[in-house]
Amino acid sequence: MLEAAIVNMNPFGRVVVCGAMSEYTDETKRAVPNMMDLIFKRISIQGFITPDYMKNYAEFASITSDYIRNAKLHVVEDISIGLESIPSAFVGMFRGDNIGKKMVELLNGQNETRKCIDWLIV
Repeated sequence: MLEAAIVNMNPFGRVVVCGAMSEYTDETKRAVPNMMDLIFKRISIQGFITPDYMKNYAEFASITSDYIRNAKLHVVEDISIGLESIPSAFVGMFRGDNIGKKMVELLNGQNETRKCIDWLIV
């Protein structure tokens, strides 16, 4: 997918990279871009991790919450049901099986209170 994106990029384009869960455990899934396009188009690829931008979190949370409330942004969640689904849900993240935020919903037998274990997938 990265190779297709790079072929269609403008000169001096920028690519932001954060996370690659499916690549953490499988070396055969490494993204290998066409290096000549990177060179001739002078494209920049820069990785980041979320702590780099924690100073912006309050503003981000406020704006994002407003967007979600006003249906300008739609949340994508991948929810598995039940305690027994935790192992396969967790392993599936590393295989790239999920879309959006992966959660496991647990139901409390007494009052049906919802509880979720979630892993944020970026």
